[in-house]
Amino acid sequence: MFELTGVTRTVILQNGKPLPILRGIDLKVEAGDSISIVGQSGTGKSTLLNIIGMLDLPDQGTYIFEGADVAKLSENKRAALRGNSFGFVFQQFNLFNARNALENVEIPLLYSASGKQLLMRSRYAAEMLDLVGLGDRLTAMPSQLSGGEQQRVAIARALVRKPKVILADEPTGALDPETGSLVMDLLESVAKEMNSALITITHDMQVAARSKRIYQIAQGVLHTRTHEQIGVVLDTRQLGLGEE
Repeated sequence: MFELTGVTRTVILQNGKPLPILRGIDLKVEAGDSISIVGQSGTGKSTLLNIIGMLDLPDQGTYIFEGADVAKLSENKRAALRGNSFGFVFQQFNLFNARNALENVEIPLLYSASGKQLLMRSRYAAEMLDLVGLGDRLTAMPSQLSGGEQQRVAIARALVRKPKVILADEPTGALDPETGSLVMDLLESVAKEMNSALITITHDMQVAARSKRIYQIAQGVLHTRTHEQIGVVLDTRQLGLGEE
């Protein structure tokens, strides 16, 4: 589906000195892939996620998405591709408090859909909420929903356009372990049903171990980790991980 080759990203500090964030990242992702990326704060996880999601561009290297060189696309074409192909799920639910569950899920269709999708947005949103187990809470306001329910609304909103890639940034970070496990069950189930690639950033080794492939990012470099390595690590500091 997409491939990053030799991707680098550097920022310039206030003192004028360059700070490398990503150093020669190589990553190939196919439809239906399940990937976790772990790493401490400042190692480039969010930067990598932003590049994959076309919110940012690399300084060097190539990013090929379904045969297209992303860097050579216009901003309008990248925005359209981002809206059609990616679903973003974050630790903070980012729901609109003045809109009910159905209206929150309709938002991506309201602003980026056209034709049938736009006209049928309420139906599609309702179907997605039913898929995540909230078919009976369509008119509930965010304040009337539990944390797990709010995250499920956020997931429904991210998936309502049936994206090819789901980017989940600490999706269980604001939830208790039991609810977090249920949310991951849901993400994995829906991703499998849509044959979407699921890429998860997490500090939770149990969440990471659920993925088919696990990577650790350290000092801007992506390292492959086995399930055995993840499984034997009880103290995350052994992998150089820390809290955000």
